[in-house]
Amino acid sequence: MDEKYLIIFGNNLRAERNRRKLTQEALANLAGLQMQQISLIENGKADFKFSTLVNLMKALNIEFDKLFSLKNDI
Repeated sequence: MDEKYLIIFGNNLRAERNRRKLTQEALANLAGLQMQQISLIENGKADFKFSTLVNLMKALNIEFDKLFSLKNDI
């Protein structure tokens, strides 16, 4: 995945997590992921599998386009 999209996704994920007042640990637990993986994704440092994306979308009950929006106004 292109680095700029990883950064956009990570920023949007962080914004949505913060909007919901979740810690990285809480989101990781909801999504069945490791907290370190959430940190890497939010910082645009992790290329991830489609299944990880689906787990995050389910955990946040959010649609694909919100996490990949070029506007950071979730």
